[in-house]
Amino acid sequence: MKRARPGVRFNPVARVLHWSMALAILVMLFVGVGMVSSLSLRPALVELHRPLGIAILLLALLRLANRLRHPPPALPADLPRIQKAAAHASHWLLYALMLAMPLVGWAMVSAGGYPVAMFRGFDLPAIAPHDATLYAVLRTAHGWLARLLFATVLAHIAAALYHAWVRRDGVFRSMAGAAIPLPRVAAPTAEPTETNPSP
Repeated sequence: MKRARPGVRFNPVARVLHWSMALAILVMLFVGVGMVSSLSLRPALVELHRPLGIAILLLALLRLANRLRHPPPALPADLPRIQKAAAHASHWLLYALMLAMPLVGWAMVSAGGYPVAMFRGFDLPAIAPHDATLYAVLRTAHGWLARLLFATVLAHIAAALYHAWVRRDGVFRSMAGAAIPLPRVAAPTAEPTETNPSP
């Protein structure tokens, strides 16, 4: 497979997938909180949680394939090396979590012996044996992965705002697209030149 050359912006498919998944993950985090805090809303939220999780899994696979086919823009050359390393590590951690969270959840529901219902009349097959101990382990793992995902998303948002508002180096715009202009940077004022004193 031939890889495209990196551009100055993410390609349109990457941007659509990024913002679609950002919305889906945000909704999923609130749904997850609601599932553990409201018994009355839990049945309806569970019905939303499962298909939304599988949708995130499919979108993450599409996004990963697109990223491998179309490399992202390079980070600014003047960005400190430790920040570049943190950016790469957090991106791959996000990919790992976006893939692992739905799969662990799917396996957890399977181990609990529950149907993995997408919508009325369509259930996904079980991917783990019906086992109470395995269900408990996967449930704990799902909870900790959700906390890690929440922390990683917060760090990702903070980094995006840092690039948009502090460095203003085009990193945020490369994903936001041309529709969101960068704040204007005031042109540096010329330093006053010294004049020779009159004799």
